[in-house]
Amino acid sequence: MSPAVVVGGGPAGAATALLLARAGHPVVLFERHARATDKICGEFLSGEACRHLAALGVDLGALGGERIHALRLVRDGRKVETDLPFPAFGLSRRVLDEALLARAAAAGATLRRGEAILRAAPQAGTAIALTGTDGKTTCRTGALFLATGKHDLRGMRRPLPGHPDDLVGFKLHYRLAPAQRQALRRHVEVILFREGYAGLQPVEADRANLCLLVRRGWLTRAGGTWDALLPALRHASRHLDARLDGAVPLFEPPLTICRVPYGYLHAPSAADPAALWRLGDQAAVIPSFTGDGMAIALHSAALAARMFLAGQAAAAYHRQLRADLAMPVGRAMALYCLGRGRTGQSAIMLAASLFPSVLRRAAALTRVPEEATVRLLPQSS
Repeated sequence: MSPAVVVGGGPAGAATALLLARAGHPVVLFERHARATDKICGEFLSGEACRHLAALGVDLGALGGERIHALRLVRDGRKVETDLPFPAFGLSRRVLDEALLARAAAAGATLRRGEAILRAAPQAGTAIALTGTDGKTTCRTGALFLATGKHDLRGMRRPLPGHPDDLVGFKLHYRLAPAQRQALRRHVEVILFREGYAGLQPVEADRANLCLLVRRGWLTRAGGTWDALLPALRHASRHLDARLDGAVPLFEPPLTICRVPYGYLHAPSAADPAALWRLGDQAAVIPSFTGDGMAIALHSAALAARMFLAGQAAAAYHRQLRADLAMPVGRAMALYCLGRGRTGQSAIMLAASLFPSVLRRAAALTRVPEEATVRLLPQSS
């Protein structure tokens, strides 16, 4: 039995390696980082993500995960709050990824850390050859599980329609002042402002994760750097300014990302290599405000592992995953487009103020559907 190969050691890749190894199938995982590292991510684990992780044997509480019970929407000093329709956690990718990789290794997966794969190329038959940093072929495989996140692998780029968004993303961990840390406790905050939005939530060890997306033009006008942007950001949101008063950044500079293809949903075609299984953001990119990116990553891992082990084709997997995710990604994109302008933001705040249950409904409608989750986790409740 030839090994399957996973490229990428985030939640999608690590979970896939764990599930394949647990089933007795040989699997090799390549992760370019040799040790634990921070990744740009909102670090919000929704209800279905928590259920997938429980099935994988990951105890979020034992890892220090912070329980999150409520959503707070903020704009221009106005706040609307509602309980989430599911239990949730905040946990850094640094901790979560390492926990999943450790479990994959314990199950029998071979981890090749500190080894980057730079290119993949289809070979005769159904094999794919992988090239490392030395320019030589690292290995060949009949099953490549591609989990490189929002970054494409040369030779296996996603067929993206049109042009990616003009937003630039930043991520930074802070230690908030005690009063602000207490005010944020058990909440995820979505903070709207004219030129973008931010998400703020607690993670383990009394840290708060700040992720934000801003228009590239605003960043340029502010001076083009994080140090220049931060005062403009604090001026644009009194709420965020208060949260960051006395806060200490825990790493610098912040992680950054741009040209994210929000709304992308892989459509399988005859041109797809038969040995290629796209996971996580390589298969679907949901707008980050939904907080469902990690749930989608884990769902794709569970679905891919199950269908691969059952002898089904990658094309069938991609069709099923697209069917599972079309509605939540589509709804999230509609909300995303609405929330990009001042008029849309005002409408969202008005609706949420009059009917706070709208926020709960929006949160529920942008999740991986319950029937799709139950299909993979039949024992979950």
